[in-house]
Amino acid sequence: MQLDSEPDLLFRVSQGDEAAFAQLFHTYQPRLDAFVMQLTGSRPLSEEIVQEIFIRIWEKREKLNRVEHFHPYLYAIARNYSLSFLKKIGRELARKQAWEASMANNQGQEDDTAVKDYHRIIDQAISELPAQRQKVYLLSRDEGLRQAEIAERMAISLETVKKHMVLALRSIRNYAMAHPEINILLLIMGHSLPF
Repeated sequence: MQLDSEPDLLFRVSQGDEAAFAQLFHTYQPRLDAFVMQLTGSRPLSEEIVQEIFIRIWEKREKLNRVEHFHPYLYAIARNYSLSFLKKIGRELARKQAWEASMANNQGQEDDTAVKDYHRIIDQAISELPAQRQKVYLLSRDEGLRQAEIAERMAISLETVKKHMVLALRSIRNYAMAHPEINILLLIMGHSLPF
């Protein structure tokens, strides 16, 4: 099979050609994953970041026909997104630690209520996911299956599993953030959610 030149491939992707996007993904994903892994030092985190980068590229694909050199463009996006993501994790960790210190000082029923509210909201967010996305998420988080194992068990492609995971995490995060009465949501996500 003849591979398209990069400009042709980018043009096809910008026009919404999913096969061209798959070719672009398979061409750049392994190298980008290694690059992001060097920045983050975490395989699961780098996989999540790379998936998010490619989802964003697809969502803004119309801009690709103006990109002259995709490799530097992609790596600039990856570097910037990874650094922003790491800063965000650092901020969340600091808030989480502050929350844990606060929880240690506050005994009693309020603590139990806040944790129960947190779990209730997260459970509600999970229950509102589409059935297949919910199953992918629960197999990963509750049963600890890797994405390839989930793909095999559900008889779907690895790309489909990855897409479902990214979209599930995004939906849960957005649902949780829509409940400002529970300020601890983003603080304790490190225990339950990988974002």
